[in-house]
Amino acid sequence: MYLTRFRINTARAGARRLLGSPNFMHGAVNMAFPDPPPRDGTEPRVLWRVDPAPAGRADLFIVSPGRPDLTHLVEEAGWPGLEQPGWTTFVYDEFLGRLTPGSTWGFRLTANPVHNIRRPVDSRDTPTKRAAHVTPRHQIGWLLQRQERAGFEVVHIPVERRLTEHGHAHEVIVDDRLPLQFRKSDTAATTRHQVRFTRVTFDGRLRVTDVDVFRRTLTHGLGKAKAYGCGLMTLAPLKAS
Repeated sequence: MYLTRFRINTARAGARRLLGSPNFMHGAVNMAFPDPPPRDGTEPRVLWRVDPAPAGRADLFIVSPGRPDLTHLVEEAGWPGLEQPGWTTFVYDEFLGRLTPGSTWGFRLTANPVHNIRRPVDSRDTPTKRAAHVTPRHQIGWLLQRQERAGFEVVHIPVERRLTEHGHAHEVIVDDRLPLQFRKSDTAATTRHQVRFTRVTFDGRLRVTDVDVFRRTLTHGLGKAKAYGCGLMTLAPLKAS
C-alpha cells in the first residue's frame, strides 16, 4: 500500500476544473494507474481526498495498492516547470504495520453520511431511499454507529470538560459540509444521470480497538461515494499535552 500527497496549483485552470468536479478528479486519479484495482470490496482500493492547504492551495491525498504516476496531473494542475516531481509517495504498509491496539491518533475522514428512509405517505412495502444526513449531530451519529465495525472508537470527552453543543460527548467535529452534484454517463455512454451526494469532513481523535479491522478501514474506505473523494481516513500523531 502507498500513501501519496500531490500539491495542487489552484492558479491553473485545469486545477480549478478538477476541484470543481468529483467526477473529473475521479477520472484523473484513476489515470495514475495502468491497471486500477477492483472495486468489489475483496481487495484494497484506490481512495482519494482533497484537503485545503495554506496560501489558498490544496492537497490531493491518495491511498492505493500500487504506486501512482501523477505526471499527467502535474501537467494539468501542478507546477510542470519545476524540477521536483510534484508529489510525494510513502510506503503505507510500514505505517500500517506499526498500529497497535489501544493507540490513539488524530484523524481526518471525508465521508458521505447517509441513511435509508421511507416517507410517511409510503406503504411498508415501498422500497426505502438513500438520503443524506444534513445536521452535524446526525452526521456524527452516523460515524459513531460504524466505529465498532471499523475497528476504532472515537475518544470520549472527559466529563470535566464535556461539550454538549451538538448533543454528543466525543472528540470529533464536522467541517466542510458540501452538497455536490454532477451529471454522469452510464457505462454504455448512451444516457446521463444526475449524481447527488453530501461530502462531510470529520476531524477528531480515535483509539484503535481492532488492528486488523482498522487496517481494512484505512485501505478499503468507510461509507459510500468512495470513487468521488469520500471514505479516506488518515491519521496523525497526537501532540503531547
